[in-house]
Amino acid sequence: FQAEDGIRDRSPSRGLGDVYKRQMKNETNIAKKQTGALAANIFEADANVGSQNIEQEDLALPFIKVLGQLSPEVNKRDAGKYVQGAEPGMILNSVTKELFDGAKGIEVLPCSYERKYLQWKPRELGGGLVSIHAVDDPIVKTTKRDQMNRDVLPNGNYLENTANHFVVVLGTVPSTALVSMTRTQLKVSRSWNSMMMSIKMQGEKGLFTPPTFSHVYKLKSVQLTNDKGSWFGWDISKTGPVKDQSSYKIAKDFAASISKGEVEVKHEGETEQTEKSPY
Repeated sequence: FQAEDGIRDRSPSRGLGDVYKRQMKNETNIAKKQTGALAANIFEADANVGSQNIEQEDLALPFIKVLGQLSPEVNKRDAGKYVQGAEPGMILNSVTKELFDGAKGIEVLPCSYERKYLQWKPRELGGGLVSIHAVDDPIVKTTKRDQMNRDVLPNGNYLENTANHFVVVLGTVPSTALVSMTRTQLKVSRSWNSMMMSIKMQGEKGLFTPPTFSHVYKLKSVQLTNDKGSWFGWDISKTGPVKDQSSYKIAKDFAASISKGEVEVKHEGETEQTEKSPY
């Protein structure tokens, strides 16, 4: 072809190659823009769209638990429940599958507490949660202790004395969750409750007991041992008064929702107490 200055270009492929390179560069830039995250203000303009019909009963309250040697989350052969990178002693969020270093622990604001008896069908009979009972339910007095230290009902099922601590897990984005304790961990639960109730502050009318979510607590995992074996459990210590007002408000609102009966604990997502000590 003839160039504009009248000089014939003897390498037409070079010009076409440059055009091709420019075209590929443009396509690459477009691809990068398409794969990048959109600006937050775009999402903010459509806040809550799509979730209008999601009620509290449609949500799963995460369980925060310590993983043990028998937890399915640490078993690589359990394709349905294994969590990548999970090891005994780690702390797991059961919904997000987020793992935390048990030695470093997590910080929480305790919002509410309740104790219940969970009726389980033994694993050898199919397993699974049957029902939940109040601590003063007459059924509690019908149990007999078996060789596995379980409170067995006449129907063959057994009751698990369970302490539920509703908390807000602190972090970049605070989140609500449940810490459930049974068996040997009931002693830890009682100690935590005593720790919270022992806090006194001076007010205009004298000493008072502040709300449980007024102070931050550190939850770590520790390995426990007795003559029957070893397992991982909780170690809880008080960090100090909460400093972030927004976290305090989240905890206060969560506590209010629990007291109104708006928060439902769905134990069907939990299996028989495999991650907890049977001792």
